Amino acid sequence: MTRLKQRAAWLWTEWVKPLLVVGLVLFSLRSAIADWNDVPTGSMKPTILEGDRIFVNKIAYDLKVPFTTWRIREWADPERGDVVVLISPFDGKRLVKRVIGTPGDRVEMRRHRLFVNGTSAAYGPPDPAQLRAVDGDIPPSAVLATETAGGRSHPIMTIPESPAMASFEPVTVPAGAYLVMGDNRDNSFDSRWFGFVKRERILGRATAVVLSLDRNHGWRPRWSRFFSPLS
Repeated sequence: MTRLKQRAAWLWTEWVKPLLVVGLVLFSLRSAIADWNDVPTGSMKPTILEGDRIFVNKIAYDLKVPFTTWRIREWADPERGDVVVLISPFDGKRLVKRVIGTPGDRVEMRRHRLFVNGTSAAYGPPDPAQLRAVDGDIPPSAVLATETAGGRSHPIMTIPESPAMASFEPVTVPAGAYLVMGDNRDNSFDSRWFGFVKRERILGRATAVVLSLDRNHGWRPRWSRFFSPLS
């Protein structure tokens, strides 16, 4: 029995305890500093595809206590056009969406046309490079465009025959909250359904696709998407 106790003590001291310390440090860094997020749905097409793994900068806006949403220090706020990772106010799941309205903004949508503070967003043709990056992953009936609002441009996707919410009445974003939407405007569960997102629910800013695997073709790597920045 004494020999077993000595063996157990040696294992704890030499292996288990160091591994626990390393694991705690790594998970703390992921929780508070930087993380990655797997994308299981197409709500952010064509910007982000199913099977993308994105890098999340968790200190883009503030520093939080690891494993909590308590902020130690805040140095920036999400801006209109940022792609953010947030905790859904509906069911607590992690979501990836784009900030459309910031505190005080008056936002409305008319037949897929976005208006912010009374000014219509500008719409133009999609970026050819973006089209090449998503070739084969977009439904034939989808319409791609570039949306520009407040000096920030990003791609969006609509599907004409979809019954999704293409219009909503003007709303004013309250203090300490944000209006978020998916770039796939006809297939995104976002603020049109669950309302505004409080500031503390935003975990960080998504800045790049680290890697991408095509789930529909045997997890084939999409090499052109590796290490590509998110706009």
